Amino acid sequence: MSGAPDRVVGRYDRFDSERLSPSDSNIEKANMLARALGLIRIVERTFIAVVLIAMSLMYFINIAVRYFSPRLATELAWIDEATLFGLAWLVFIGFGLALEGRRHIAMTALLDKMQPRSARLLQRAINLVGLVFCLIFTKFGFDLAVFIYNSGQISPTLGTTMLWLYAPLPIGFALLSLRYLLELLGFQNRFLLRDVIQDH
Repeated sequence: MSGAPDRVVGRYDRFDSERLSPSDSNIEKANMLARALGLIRIVERTFIAVVLIAMSLMYFINIAVRYFSPRLATELAWIDEATLFGLAWLVFIGFGLALEGRRHIAMTALLDKMQPRSARLLQRAINLVGLVFCLIFTKFGFDLAVFIYNSGQISPTLGTTMLWLYAPLPIGFALLSLRYLLELLGFQNRFLLRDVIQDH
């Protein structure tokens, strides 16, 4: 894979400071927000990489044991469940990064043909609907996670609370809500990435 993702991030962190005077404190706030978001990205990417590597190693070990020593396979039955948990975290934590890279499925034929002013209005409407949707699912996911925790459900093979399977839902949608909010406020604009999509 090319170095395009770094280019994407670089183009994303252009906060609209041109409207602000050099002495305006909003510039400093925008820069602080950019650094905070950069830290969030690092944590997300590192977490996803670690989970993905761990899942791959566990699957490899599981397959190897089943092939070379089938009698021990039952001792590793927990791996299937652990990778299921990992997959849930992998998908939901990646929501925000996927949106930033404009990698979510989108129908852009109409948007690409619109006049700039009309396109900006439609982009804001898209971000607003996305933000509302994500906030609803964040609340729904949180309530579901709390219910699962209070119910005392335990995973069959790992012996741990099933909260670990449902916790990624509110966290992932909260991170996605943050990205939609930043887009809506004009701190980011993923639609500027139109000309680098082919690099991914």
